Amino acid sequence: MSTPAPSPPEFTRVKDCDLCRALKLTPWFFEDDICWIAECEICETPMVVWRFHGTTPPAEHVAHMRRHLGEVATAQLGEFWVDDHMRNIPDHYHAHARPKDGFFGRDRKR
Repeated sequence: MSTPAPSPPEFTRVKDCDLCRALKLTPWFFEDDICWIAECEICETPMVVWRFHGTTPPAEHVAHMRRHLGEVATAQLGEFWVDDHMRNIPDHYHAHARPKDGFFGRDRKR
């Protein structure tokens, strides 16, 4: 990964936020200066996480994240749907790719 450009002042990280800390606890599929994509440790599906704390990333960041999530999800799950309801961590933007007709990664047909 290249050295990230300085963040605009409105893009912040919070020291005690698990998603801001971005610990590599599960397999990672992608990362760049805007987001990272890893397997969610709860639902075992690809999850894209905005690198900055907050719930409303700029539209161009959302488009970027969804494009990369789509690439990863297609490879990992085949058909999928995007779930951007932030249940367990409601103050940091993230979205899951769910298997078609399923919710958990173990729901997918192998």
